[in-house]
Amino acid sequence: MKYTCTFLLFLFVISAFTASAQSSYLLPEKFYLQKGEKLELHLLQSEDFNKQSDLKYLPAKTAKFILLQGKKPVDLKPMAKDTGKVVLSYNSPEAGTTLIDLVSTTEANEMSRSKFLRGLDEDDPDKIADKVKSSNQLYYKEKFTTYMKTLFINEKDGGSAFTKPLGDDYEIVIQQNPYKFNYGDDLSALVLFKGKPAVAAEVDMFVKTADGNTFPQKLSSDASGLIYFKLSREGIYILRSKHFEISKDKSADFESWRTTYTFAFSSNNELPNTYREFGLGNKH
Repeated sequence: MKYTCTFLLFLFVISAFTASAQSSYLLPEKFYLQKGEKLELHLLQSEDFNKQSDLKYLPAKTAKFILLQGKKPVDLKPMAKDTGKVVLSYNSPEAGTTLIDLVSTTEANEMSRSKFLRGLDEDDPDKIADKVKSSNQLYYKEKFTTYMKTLFINEKDGGSAFTKPLGDDYEIVIQQNPYKFNYGDDLSALVLFKGKPAVAAEVDMFVKTADGNTFPQKLSSDASGLIYFKLSREGIYILRSKHFEISKDKSADFESWRTTYTFAFSSNNELPNTYREFGLGNKH
């Protein structure tokens, strides 16, 4: 099968639990690579659909940056660029379905009590807000780690290495290859926290279509840590989730783990191939 569809950068609403929060994600310029093409990878951060920024790659904050296709992962850290645009230019990888995983750490981020509560009120499964409201503390520190995955194909859609957990503290593991599936097919993904199924984990899914529309859906993992969703529209898919706990580290009050996952789906492999055609403007 020939893959001719090219996807350039586009933007999702991927705020953590509030519209003012920001999330980071990986996005290749092309999810469908042809023979001999380079992989151009971007690291993005966003608040909403109208505001986006390229996120500079920070080697000192990068715990892991790998490409996984076969049995042995490729370490991408020596090849990465500390720029705010293309963070990686990688000569055409082996043919097949390819996963990239980047883990980024941060120091504790201090914020006011009111700002911290605004970020919790919308979605607070661990009832952190109740603990904050009962306290007189004025400022809080949050320490967080971000786990980013993106799945693309080069020439063909073979391989299943991406269906295996990578050992990240918080990760989403897609169980089937979306590039082999058809419109309306069901997919499942496993949500893991520190190697164990995350029960009742809330996962947001967004689909960005070629006409510029975005379709959100809220998912929740079952007792086995699995979420289920359909390939209901052609476009770019993003899954994102966040886990929050009271920190055991004295350098912060709370700790969070944030995970995002991007991939593309097209039933006929012929979607618009420019950033502008997705209704977002030609930034790059």
